[in-house]
Amino acid sequence: MSLHSRTWSGSVIGLLLLVLLATLGSFGTAEASDLPRWRWPLLGTRAVVEPFRAPAHEYGAGHRGVDLVSSVGAIAVAPADGVIAFRGTVVDRPLLTITHAGGLVTTFEPLRSTLDPGDAVSAGQEIGTVDVGGHTPAGALHIGVRRDGAYINPLLLFGDIPRSILLPCCAPL
Repeated sequence: MSLHSRTWSGSVIGLLLLVLLATLGSFGTAEASDLPRWRWPLLGTRAVVEPFRAPAHEYGAGHRGVDLVSSVGAIAVAPADGVIAFRGTVVDRPLLTITHAGGLVTTFEPLRSTLDPGDAVSAGQEIGTVDVGGHTPAGALHIGVRRDGAYINPLLLFGDIPRSILLPCCAPL
């Protein structure tokens, strides 16, 4: 194999890796600086039961939202102004979906609501009560957020992503 063909194949592999990383990076990423700041959707403790886990690809396993600590019957509020896009039961759980400015869409589950598609909601307005069903522990509220159709970590909107802390390399902990 000549040096020229090794360099060419190395370049192709490098290009393929860049494309793969760009594709993987599109799930769950967003620049926090270009996202609005939203209100926390529950009263009381701000705690996460299950964090967001971006899938490796569009149809891969992951957790496309966060499960928040709550209780059955707790009141949920709109995190931002929007319009109800969907209210109904999917499989075994009641869902509510709100469209917001900037291509953002939130889905809450399990959430029992009396709002109808087309109803406008304001940030802080009551949108329903936490129910049971789905994959969340009893009383937890799952919130998923899509931006232009791609799932992002909802905590980016609430300002709750902790900064990374780099640990020293090779030193005993």
